[in-house]
Amino acid sequence: MKVGIVRFLGTNCDYDCEFAAQYIGAKTRFVWHEETNLKEFDCIILPGGFSYGDYLRAGALAKFTKLASALIEFDKYGGYILGICNGFQILCELHLLDGALITNVNLRFIHKQVHIKLIPSICKLTQNIEKKILQMPIAHKEGNFYCDETTLKKLNDENRIVFKYCDKDGNVDIGSNPNGSLENIAGICNKKGNVLGLMPHPERAISFLGQDGEYFFSFLR
Repeated sequence: MKVGIVRFLGTNCDYDCEFAAQYIGAKTRFVWHEETNLKEFDCIILPGGFSYGDYLRAGALAKFTKLASALIEFDKYGGYILGICNGFQILCELHLLDGALITNVNLRFIHKQVHIKLIPSICKLTQNIEKKILQMPIAHKEGNFYCDETTLKKLNDENRIVFKYCDKDGNVDIGSNPNGSLENIAGICNKKGNVLGLMPHPERAISFLGQDGEYFFSFLR
């Protein structure tokens, strides 16, 4: 599989994602935010970071780049798109995913290890994940997933909630929710199942950093 790893001004997890993809065995190339043709790729990864300094709000300015239109076209013909942390925020700004990521309930930046539970969903990127409870870090100030009641019902009815924060035993409760996200949501997908966004960082849980990232990235094999 050939993977394009996007670089916006302020992206800082690009090399981490490159390492993770290559560790799994994928071919990679960095994609600058001014590119307009993504047809050579099977999957596009939008890494974490602070695109354009998170001015206005996280991910808001990235949607005005030339690459934004290319991402929308890439989605139209079914290419896989993975947004991690800031990448998730950008996908919501582009309306490729529903909802928004707002400020954490404690109003602070959070950086710690969490557990997330794989929820049965239509997401094509997670169908082959063998392990159902994964441990990986989060690092964000605006990771609190929010949407209105109608959208939340739609996400549930259409099986588009992909990951939820949980404890090490898989219990989903308020105690395992690090940022205030509705229903402990850590990741969602689109209606076609080819676009996935999540706040935790699987690229930081691979090789000598842990094995759960390898389970997550199994779709790149």
